[in-house]
Amino acid sequence: MINDNNQFNIEEKVKELFIKNRRTSGNYQYTLPSPGSYPYQWFWDSCFHAIILSHFDMKSAKEELRSLISKQFKNGLLPHIIYWEKHEVMNVDWDAEGTSSLAQPPLIAYAVKNIYKKENDISFVKEMFAPMDRYYRHLLTRDPRKSHLVGLINPDESGEDNSPRFDIPLGLEPTQRFSENNLKRFNLFEKSRKCGFDNVDCTRNLFWVKDVAFSAYLIENFVCMSELACEIKERESEAFYIGQREMMTKAMRERMYEDGIFWTIHGSNYEKIKVKTWAIFAPLIGGLYTEDEAKNLIKNHLRNEKEFWTPFIIPTTAKSETSYFPGERSGPVWLRPNWRGPIWIAPNWFVYRGLKKYGFHEEANIIREKSLELVEKSGFREYYHPETGQGLGAFDFTWGGLVLDME
Repeated sequence: MINDNNQFNIEEKVKELFIKNRRTSGNYQYTLPSPGSYPYQWFWDSCFHAIILSHFDMKSAKEELRSLISKQFKNGLLPHIIYWEKHEVMNVDWDAEGTSSLAQPPLIAYAVKNIYKKENDISFVKEMFAPMDRYYRHLLTRDPRKSHLVGLINPDESGEDNSPRFDIPLGLEPTQRFSENNLKRFNLFEKSRKCGFDNVDCTRNLFWVKDVAFSAYLIENFVCMSELACEIKERESEAFYIGQREMMTKAMRERMYEDGIFWTIHGSNYEKIKVKTWAIFAPLIGGLYTEDEAKNLIKNHLRNEKEFWTPFIIPTTAKSETSYFPGERSGPVWLRPNWRGPIWIAPNWFVYRGLKKYGFHEEANIIREKSLELVEKSGFREYYHPETGQGLGAFDFTWGGLVLDME
């Protein structure tokens, strides 16, 4: 267990890391997830960065989000990568000027609300609200059948590129080579580019997944949008996001829930993908499980040593799954991020906050202490081995800073 003195040391280390990873381009400032492996700005990473920075550098927290909205598309999309500088790494033709053409987990409203709660800067809320409103309304166009669930057109939009949740839609077996997964996703990208990334009528025939974690993020961010709209007296928007939350909550219950778990679904028949990944806990964030359902989820799955209760928690895929692979493969770091077993600190942070919401303080505190221990033991790494705590993937990776927000 890590004591409060170490907490102070962790904060100093996080500050040093964020100064090291900070970059500027013209009037904009942003933070690299990892200078050696990820030399661009990523959408959900920057949302995490703003949350982390709000603990010790509020000005930089705001600048992180301002840089994100500076590249908003005319249709409202906030792209998942901004290429402020050109590098050979991930130099892909997205048919866009200096950005990608995909989405990523929609956490920006949560990040803005987090800043507002700490500083009460209503002018910042007003500055950010219109771009965020356009963004969330754009995501809702990913629902042509009016199912009240948003479709993903590529696994990368989940932020969990090779998660086994997407094996079936990609036509892959649970045991696979990383190169197979990369090739499938690259071919999907090429087909989507020919469609036009915002042509839902075409892209949904290639890959169409309603992801449980992405949906849970949306619901929580709809709550944030309604609360921020109330603060700036945008009554129409306040009512709109309250309504969206209610409809999506109902749709998730009707389409995704079975056997005590919310599952990712795909295709026109809403087929459930019954693979146990950390995402079965994501609905805790939005309060989607009942009290009894949450108790059973924690007892039967989180605290189950055959599934998620490993020596270092939480593995991104249950040990009981055929797809479980807790280590890493060889090759360039950016081609082998592994969501098939290793621990990533962001999911730990999500589950921590969800457990706190339901009053599972013991489990939440264990996740906090284990997360701190991983950073102390192995440094700021991209992900960690759930059985040994060994640091894996990229170095100087920023997500470890989320331990500051486990409080």
